[in-house]
Amino acid sequence: MADQQKITQPTIDLASGAVLRPGRAADPLPATLSPDAASGQVASEANAPSNGPDNTARNAVQPELAVVGEHESGASEGALSEEEPDADPSAKADADPDLAKALASQRELRMILRQCDRVLLMDFEQLAMSHWPDNYALAAARRYRDLWLFAMVIAGLLFLSGLSGFVAAWIAGAGFGAMMVLLMLGVPSLRRLISARPSYVELLTTRRRMLREARAHAAHLEGAAGLVWQCARMARFNPALANARFSPLVRASERRRLPHYLSRREHVRLYLMYMLEAEKAYSRVQKAFFKGNQNAIDRGWQEVAAEPVPRT
Repeated sequence: MADQQKITQPTIDLASGAVLRPGRAADPLPATLSPDAASGQVASEANAPSNGPDNTARNAVQPELAVVGEHESGASEGALSEEEPDADPSAKADADPDLAKALASQRELRMILRQCDRVLLMDFEQLAMSHWPDNYALAAARRYRDLWLFAMVIAGLLFLSGLSGFVAAWIAGAGFGAMMVLLMLGVPSLRRLISARPSYVELLTTRRRMLREARAHAAHLEGAAGLVWQCARMARFNPALANARFSPLVRASERRRLPHYLSRREHVRLYLMYMLEAEKAYSRVQKAFFKGNQNAIDRGWQEVAAEPVPRT
C-alpha cells in the first residue's frame, strides 16, 4: 500500500513547456512580472528551503527568469541610448547660439555649392568664340563677292552682244571664256585651289555655326533649373554678380529662356563675363565652406561638420 500511495513529484519539461523569447517571460509564468520583481522573486526563492515538489519546480525555473530579466534590461538600456543622440543636436543648437548660426551658415553654403556646381563645366573656348569672323573680314569678302558678280555680268553681256552681232565674234568668245572661268571660281572646292580666302557665304555660315554651338553649350549649363539666377545668390561673395548689366540674363534664366536670349555675339560675351564672375564666387564659397567645416571640427561640433561620402 505504501508503494501504491507514493506521491509522484510533478516534473516540468523545459524543452517543450518553457519557451524563452527575447523581451518576454517564459510561457508557464505570468507575463505581468517586471524585471525587478522577477529578480526579487528569484532571490527570495533561492533563500527559501527547497522541500517538496513545488520548490523543486521553482528551482528549475529560476535560471530562465534570470535570462529574461537580463534581456529586458538590455533592451531598455539600448532603447534609451538610441533615443538620446537623436534629441542631442537640436538641444545643443538651442542652447548655443554660435552652434545654431554655424549650422545655418554651413547648410546655406552646402546648398549653394550643390546648386551652382555646373559653373565648373563651362567651356571658355566655346563661349569666347575666338575664331569669330570680324567685320573687316566680312566687309572684304562682301567686296570680292560684288566684284565677282560685276565681272560675271560684263562677261555675260559681251557674249550676248556677240551673238546678236553688235560686237566682233572674238570679243564674244573672250567674254564667254571669262564668264566660264568666273563661274568655276564660284565653286568652293575649285576656288580653294587658287585662293585660301573664305568667301562671304562661308564667313556667314561660320558665324551661325559658332553662335549655335555657344547657345547649345549655354543650354547645357543652364539645365532644367536655370543656372544664372541660382548663382545670383552668390553676390555677397562677389559683388560683380549684382551688376545691373547682368539683369537681363538673370531674368531670362529665371524664365528658362536664356538660350533664346543669346541671339547675338554681344549677348554671348555678356554671358561669358557673368560665368567667369560666378566661377570666382564659387571658389570663394568653397573656401568659406571648408573654413567653416574645419572650425566646426576644431570646436567639436559634429552636427555642423560635413560627413564624408562613403566609397562604393
